[in-house]
Amino acid sequence: MIFASVGSMLPFDRFVRAVDDWAAQNPSEEVFIQIGEGEYQPRHAPFTRMMPHGEYRRRLQTCDLFVAHVGMGSILQSLELRKQLLMLPRLAAQREHTTDHQLHTADRFRHVQGLMIVDDTDALKAAMTRLLLQPMAPSDGLSPYAPQPMIDHVARYLAAGSAPQ
Repeated sequence: MIFASVGSMLPFDRFVRAVDDWAAQNPSEEVFIQIGEGEYQPRHAPFTRMMPHGEYRRRLQTCDLFVAHVGMGSILQSLELRKQLLMLPRLAAQREHTTDHQLHTADRFRHVQGLMIVDDTDALKAAMTRLLLQPMAPSDGLSPYAPQPMIDHVARYLAAGSAPQ
């Protein structure tokens, strides 16, 4: 099953339309799209505008492929659950975001195992097909807990009652 999500901020109709077009060409594949407040409504895949966090998490845990924008929440959740993540950055020039920070995030995470970033909707659709047939090796995962050195540092700070020297 493919779970696609635009996140909770701005519309991303270009992304939703591409996933829906892919669903039309692949009717035997289960696709579910969280579309946010965009104008385009999918015709070939079930969708919801927003969903409770518990349902979102369940869909993410059970999907074979997570497809999303290049948002840190999507990246962190997919790494934590060791889910392959295919991403398309939002572009300010297309009024999908106020800045092009997702392009910078994409550059930072482009080479992380288990993540794939594409630059346009044609590449997104091609990668969806490829990743269902040949999944990426999962990432090493991401702990939901702070690393021990950070915990130790905070504990020393709290015990001293002031910043460490």
